[in-house]
Amino acid sequence: MKKFNPKARHRARRMAVQALYQWQLVGHDIADIEAQFLQANDVEDIDVPYFTEALHYIPSHIDTLDGHMTPYLDRAVNELSPVELAVLRLGVYELSQRIDTPYKVVLNEAVELAKVFGAAEGHRYINGVLDKVAGDLRKVEKKGA
Repeated sequence: MKKFNPKARHRARRMAVQALYQWQLVGHDIADIEAQFLQANDVEDIDVPYFTEALHYIPSHIDTLDGHMTPYLDRAVNELSPVELAVLRLGVYELSQRIDTPYKVVLNEAVELAKVFGAAEGHRYINGVLDKVAGDLRKVEKKGA
């Protein structure tokens, strides 16, 4: 069994945000985008199963994922920047589906991704929204923190 590698997971998240961003903008088939990213990147140091799972889960569960964050947005989902939207969707996916990842890690990773790809203060917005979503989806974990 392969040992969990946090750096490989981080790289997978980074690649997933880029792939989701592309999917949101151009709407190509997710399998085509996945193949393109896997071919264009050195995947040896990337958590490919995580990347693949996230990339397929998120588009097929958009309404549910967006529903978790909508109460905490200050604008409509379609008014978010594509980067913010991709990072938020990935974060909500992890909070709802990847309970193996502590919620603080989800928030920290989302903030880092927003700093790399997003607008100057976008990371604060991402952190605020995901912290509130974590309060809904990870009540017990958050309460114990």
